[in-house]
Amino acid sequence: MSLLARPAVAALAAKTMQRATALADRRSGGRGSAAASHARFPEFPRNVRELTIPTSVAPARSTVYLPPAGETGTTAPPVHVNFHGGGYVIGLTEMDDPLCRFLAAEAGVVVINVDYVVAPQHPFPAPPRQAYEVVRWVAEHGGEQGWDGGRLTVGGQSAGGGLAAAVARQALEEGGPSIALQVLHYPPLDLATHAKDKRAAIGKPVLRPWMADVFDTSYVPDERLRTDRLVSPAHPSDTADLTGIAPALVVTAAYDLLRSEGERYAGRLRKAGSLAEHHDVAGADHGYDGSDDAKARETYALIARHVREAGRG
Repeated sequence: MSLLARPAVAALAAKTMQRATALADRRSGGRGSAAASHARFPEFPRNVRELTIPTSVAPARSTVYLPPAGETGTTAPPVHVNFHGGGYVIGLTEMDDPLCRFLAAEAGVVVINVDYVVAPQHPFPAPPRQAYEVVRWVAEHGGEQGWDGGRLTVGGQSAGGGLAAAVARQALEEGGPSIALQVLHYPPLDLATHAKDKRAAIGKPVLRPWMADVFDTSYVPDERLRTDRLVSPAHPSDTADLTGIAPALVVTAAYDLLRSEGERYAGRLRKAGSLAEHHDVAGADHGYDGSDDAKARETYALIARHVREAGRG
């Protein structure tokens, strides 16, 4: 076991990452990564309002992105709930601003970007439980909030994709809410297999084993829980029948260390009759859309098409 795989050390490293991220933002006066995210894709305006959603874990601060006026006519628009990445440790909510603006405009949906609780302060099972309760609340309160909770999709990038998968699983097991689509964008779906035992198509992928030691250990300190179906649905130990789970768009990146587990889960969903599409982004590594505008546009357009179609019911 590496030093970083020890829970106390991993938690210390994770908190150091959190402080470094917050310090960088303060030093920039809020003009750092958030401003850079807001500047991307300027043709899609940022029309937002803030919302706090109550859950049994903690209130979930969220940013609500509104579609262009007139996009949905006189009917309430569908709603898409987004969960950001960050290894279940770093609150990178603003990093998804370009995606949220893109989806609001191109898919014609209200997008709710959720600032969920992170580890090590809130380890598993708190994040997936909070995420599920957020989605359930969104489904139940559309009438008062201005969206159609009956036309609901969920999604996320990286760790957020893992949470979206966990939300869909809980909705299947608990009888709702009805989810028309789950979007899983380069998600981690097998934390039971250590990163050192995973293989990427290139020698030095973005994700490295030491990162997994910090992120996975902070999120699920007890290794015995890493086979839980809300953590590792792509691990062979999860053999439950997924018939009836929300249809999924699974997007993997060709060079990503997580590509094979995304492929495995896509295959499992296909067998259950719940795979809308598996798309592999050629020549791309984990988090590629944060820096490659051309590839980001292509993938975001694909996601928007699926979200729009799902929202039509």
